[in-house]
Order: sequence, then structure tokens, then C-alpha cells
Amino acid sequence: MSIRCSTKSRRAMAAVSLASALALAVTGCGTDGGGDKANGASSSPSSEPSKPSDGDKAAKKEDTAAGDNVDPNVKLAEIRGSGLTLVINQVKRDSGGFVTVQGEIKNVSDRAQNSGSWAGQETAIATKNPNSVAGATLVDKVGKKRYYVLRDTESRCLCTTNILPVSPGESTPIFMQFPAPPSTTAEVDFTLPTFATTSLKISG
Repeated sequence: MSIRCSTKSRRAMAAVSLASALALAVTGCGTDGGGDKANGASSSPSSEPSKPSDGDKAAKKEDTAAGDNVDPNVKLAEIRGSGLTLVINQVKRDSGGFVTVQGEIKNVSDRAQNSGSWAGQETAIATKNPNSVAGATLVDKVGKKRYYVLRDTESRCLCTTNILPVSPGESTPIFMQFPAPPSTTAEVDFTLPTFATTSLKISG
């Protein structure tokens, strides 16, 4: 009787071990299957792709237009270029640790003007930010430091991009964000390729 009980016990333990192994195997397959289903869920194009698409639209809108609450009648500086004038409406220090410059470029010539040179000569930046104002800089003469337009890890600038050719008599709003100079710096020199350099006072 003891031998039979021992044999039965061993068989029972073997059955339990096998059942546990099968349960783990099924669980593993279920996880993989769940991953496939999750990936397969992207086959319903009406749900998944629509979210990044909306995000891209929002990002594009944010990158190609000047910010809100800018008074176009305020003229902090007027800079002349080749057939163009750039009016700076706002230079504001924000709590996030950056300075936002906003303005408007007007075509005062008799032919259309494009923004090809405004992105600067740095190839990686110009390629990632076509027809933009990514080439703008701020210079803190007291601190002897130059500040470039902020950009993300993929070299996309925090500035106006995809600027269309400006027709004669027409204007286009622009904005760009820079790292903020020290709080003791109240004035900086601003430069945008093809335009003259001008001094700007920082508010905020």
C-alpha cells in the first residue's frame, strides 16, 4: 500500500509540475498574442493613426505661427533687409527659462521674396527646418555669449517654419525662442540672416 501511495504521489506531483509548466507556457503565449493583437489594433486606421496625426497638426500650427497676445502696433525695432523690413513686436522673458522674440516680416519690394536664407548656414538645422527663421541669434555683449534658437534632439527649431514666399506688400508673422540670458541681462543684439543687427530690450 505504501508503494502504491508513493507511486500515486509521484504521479500526482509530476502531473502538478506538468500543469504548472503548461500554465506558464500558455501565459507566455497569451502575452505574445496580446502584443500581436496590440500591434494588430493599429490595423484599424480610424483610431491609432488619427492621434499622432492630430498631434502633428498641432505641432505644425505651433511652429508656423506667432504666439497670442502680441500687439502688432508695438514696434520695438524695425530692421531692414533686401526688399524686406522686419518689425519686432515683443521680446519677452518667460518663466520656463527662455526668451521669445515675435515680429513680422513685410515685403516692401516689387517681387516675391522667399525665406531660404533665414534658416542659417548650418546644414543640419536648415535641412530640418526649411523656410524658417532658425538662423536667428541673440548676443549678450556684457556676458559675451551668443544664443541660438532652441531646438529639440532632432534639430527641429522652436521657431516659425515652412514660411511661404512673401508677395509684394504682404507680411508674414514670425517667432523664435532662445535660452534666456541671465536675469541681469536686459538688452541683447538680435540678428537674422539677410537683415541688419539691432539691439532689443528684454521684458518680463
